[in-house]
Amino acid sequence: MGEEPLDQLAIRVQKRCLELGLKLATAESCTGGLVAKAITDIAGSSEYFPGGIVSYSNEAKARLLGVPEDQLEAHGAVSAQVARAMALGALERLGADVALAVTGVAGPGGGSAAKPVGLTYVAVADGQGVEVRRFVWIGDRAANREASARAALELLRARLELAQPSAEEP
Repeated sequence: MGEEPLDQLAIRVQKRCLELGLKLATAESCTGGLVAKAITDIAGSSEYFPGGIVSYSNEAKARLLGVPEDQLEAHGAVSAQVARAMALGALERLGADVALAVTGVAGPGGGSAAKPVGLTYVAVADGQGVEVRRFVWIGDRAANREASARAALELLRARLELAQPSAEEP
């Protein structure tokens, strides 16, 4: 079975967010807004998507998402700690119920032995906590960005599948 296209993943995420009455926010770095684009390409996204923040620089991560500067210095922008902080920042700053974040090295440059091109961290935060996943892609810049966006939407979709509707609904 092939990979599910971004638009199909976005449709599934939208359906589940609407079923659960959840607001979704995004925080993106290496994907440059690709996740938010996939979400907003689907009509009706304004019903559950208040917005996203593309925070490419460390300064933007700190200022716009509240990522602690000591985490950026200690772990680097491409780290599980920063992905977690980005997701929590988007959750709070955009007033959402669930948020996803993506940070990575898209390439072709910017990689190192410790953090190779293709290294990506994806995080989903909600009222139950934060889940972070690590990936290493082997494609070119476009393929790495697409794979990262897909991984973010997949992690979110899986998390939403486990969620239960609130007890307040009939």
